[in-house]
This record gives sequence, C-alpha cells and structure tokens, in this order.
Amino acid sequence: MIRLEETTIIEAPIERCFDLSRSVEVHLLSNVHSGEQALAVGGVTSGLVGLSEEVTWRAKHFGIWQNLTSKITAMESPCYFQVTMVRGIFRFMQADHVFESLESGGTEMKDVFLIGAPLPLLGPLAEALFLRRYMLALLRERNAVIKRVAESSEWEQYLPGTSQRSKDAAL
Repeated sequence: MIRLEETTIIEAPIERCFDLSRSVEVHLLSNVHSGEQALAVGGVTSGLVGLSEEVTWRAKHFGIWQNLTSKITAMESPCYFQVTMVRGIFRFMQADHVFESLESGGTEMKDVFLIGAPLPLLGPLAEALFLRRYMLALLRERNAVIKRVAESSEWEQYLPGTSQRSKDAAL
C-alpha cells in the first residue's frame, strides 16, 4: 500500500480552493496528457462533484486505456472531502483532501492518498518500482493546476456564479 502526502499553499480563499478541487473540468485540465475524460455512465460529467456523487474517469496510463469510478464518500464544506474508488484497476484507492484558511487569506491544501496496486503478489513490487513516483507526479500536477487557476482570474470560468457573490460580499 502506498501512502502519499502533499501540501500546497494557495493564495486564494478556502471556498475557491475547495470548489476547484471538486471541479470535473479542473481535474480534466490537470490530466490533459492522459486524454482523460469523464464518462456519462450514471455519474457526474461536469461541474462540482458533491457528497455521494460518482464520476467515471477514462484515461490512458502506461499505454492502456483504463476506467476508474470514484465517489465522494465524506464532505465537510469547505474544509474536507474524501474520494474513494468504487471501481477500477487498483485494489484500493482513497484520497482525503483537507483545507485550512491561513492568516494571509490564503489556503493550505493537504492531500493524503492511499493506493493499493492490483495483483497481490506483484503489486508491492510495482508500488516500489514506479507507481509511487507516477502517482505523486499526477498529484503534484493536479495541485499545480488548482493553484494556478485559483490564484488567477481563470477560476471564474470554472466556478460560475461565485464571482458575483464574491464581489457582493466585498461591498
């Protein structure tokens, strides 16, 4: 079993970071290299994923097209949500996303991933040889995209309606 932890400081409000982290479109933006898409198989395919909602992702990893269905299994807005794989290639996959407001007005985003490789006998070898590095690179790429979008005006295209609410709150 692999355990990955990554902390990212984002100079943007906690609510924005929380919502961008649940955005299907932002997720796809961070996985453009794998040709990832959200499939219409009874789950969410756009917008923000909410509690108990599922998304089936299709992407090419290691030269093979794979489907993975994940579900938000816990949520406390805007501080925490958990994503759990319900179908896919891994034996187990769960991600906890924790958000904390900073005095600066920014947000600390902490991600904790637990991943169990398939194939009980070869899984530990795959985890040690390449899976840990590969999954950490994907996580870091995701977080860099969330940070870039949150810290620029680009976030407004992914969170429609929140821009006006933010302006109204400032008045």
